[in-house]
Amino acid sequence: MGSVTLWMQISLDGFAEGADEAVHWPVVDEELCTEYLDELRRADVLMYGRKTYDIMAAFWPTADLAPVSPFYVEFARFWRSAPKLVVTRTLSDPSWNTRALGEDFADEIRRRKAEGQNMVLFGGAETAASFIEHRLIDDYRLFVHPMVLGDGVPLFRTPVDTTGLRLVDVLTFDSAVVQMHYRSAAPVMC
Repeated sequence: MGSVTLWMQISLDGFAEGADEAVHWPVVDEELCTEYLDELRRADVLMYGRKTYDIMAAFWPTADLAPVSPFYVEFARFWRSAPKLVVTRTLSDPSWNTRALGEDFADEIRRRKAEGQNMVLFGGAETAASFIEHRLIDDYRLFVHPMVLGDGVPLFRTPVDTTGLRLVDVLTFDSAVVQMHYRSAAPVMC
């Protein structure tokens, strides 16, 4: 059985997006991204909501042409070739090895899980909420950033039963970001 892991940047006060849906506030440095890349190479598919996909597709396809660092070269090459899905109601023909999923995305994800595919969901908040609502998340990798937004879009919009989650590990980064990795105690039934 495959799995879906949600990777989400959140503030100390639990917001996945700032006021006016701002998503450029997380502290994302090379140390954090290097950890991402090592883990992402083990995934079969990367998944995004439309807004997050647009941000990634605007930067990573050419990030290695005028690289800031060797990491940018490595990640850009990985991102271009990695299979990707974008959950969207409006984008019909994405590029960069990406396929669009419409409103029936949950059935597609359940099928892929049953086939043994391991998928990483980057969200945003609306897409993450839909996956949580459809009970598609097996693992949560929450990257808690050292800031209080005070307002915005929370990751968990409705109460979540946390009794079925167990802490796998906690990593701290020099930037003071803390990654908390939780796994469902029992596999999420499709």
